[in-house]
Amino acid sequence: MTSAASAPGRERSVDSHDVSAALAGDKRAFAALVERHRAELHLHCYRFMGSTQDAEDLVQETFLRAWSKRASFQGRSTFRAWLYGIATNASLDALRRRPRRVTPPEVIGPADPRAEPRPATDVAWLEPYPDRLLQNVVASGVDPEAMLIRREATELAFLAAIQHLPPRQRAVLILRDVVEWSAKETATSLDMTVASVNSALQRARETLRRRWVRRDADRHAVSGISEAERSLLARMVDAWDRTDVTAVAALLGADARLVMPPTPSWYDGREAIATFLAGHAFTIGMLGRMRALATAANRQPALGVYIRDDAGQYRPFALIVLTVEAGAITEMTLFQIPRLFALCGLPAFLGTDL
Repeated sequence: MTSAASAPGRERSVDSHDVSAALAGDKRAFAALVERHRAELHLHCYRFMGSTQDAEDLVQETFLRAWSKRASFQGRSTFRAWLYGIATNASLDALRRRPRRVTPPEVIGPADPRAEPRPATDVAWLEPYPDRLLQNVVASGVDPEAMLIRREATELAFLAAIQHLPPRQRAVLILRDVVEWSAKETATSLDMTVASVNSALQRARETLRRRWVRRDADRHAVSGISEAERSLLARMVDAWDRTDVTAVAALLGADARLVMPPTPSWYDGREAIATFLAGHAFTIGMLGRMRALATAANRQPALGVYIRDDAGQYRPFALIVLTVEAGAITEMTLFQIPRLFALCGLPAFLGTDL
């Protein structure tokens, strides 16, 4: 298989003079060279860590390691592939020090929708990846049809599933099935034998099959969000604007789930979700205090929800990522992480005239 990290047409041409100058110690030339790959390396590290902040830290670590090891680049692979190898090993080092990221249903059973949600915890929760960052990957020169940014390799369910893989199996799966490296390239990067790479890949794929159901027919026909999903998203935005429980429930599948990290509380089924929203979110006191804007994350429809403060400005509350199957929303994952709004390109606040 031809490597996505070295395939023709998937890497911008690099002037050999630029590479020579960078490797000779020209800091400006080196910085310009590595910056071309920042966006895709950020996505690569996010797949390992499940966090945009962790990914940013690892990209910086990758650049520092690349600078200190620049004399080791012999030109046997592309400069891009060399950076991928460094980023992969930096991610593996980080994974050995940190717990895997999880979702609430993996740590506790469904909550009583009539009770108050549990308080937020410092569990390492899986975080979303704004589509605006994926657009940066395409803008950097990556083929928009490459597996690297296709929907099936970016959706939340896939990211949640690969968090269950041991670090080295995770690395093998990502390099072989997402970055599309050959077994030989992967073995060289990870200091493994080809046989051990193939064995690790088989075990990783088996785990993935148990934890992630591929629905190519109805959710991966397009690389991004379908028109049907856009329609559902528009109706969901309107329902949150109006704090209309009935309208939200009408968009949900019967077995839908509402998940709300950093609280471990989550709600199972349309009825439970409606009960929770009516009693704790869409109360009379919240009428007119919510606004929502459409966006996207992990190649899935999403909305940014704002709540009006005492000064009359609408402040970021949560990013809600929607999972859609067969024309209905089967999961709402509500991330109470305001910093995600800027990454999605959403405004820091909304004025009272909106």
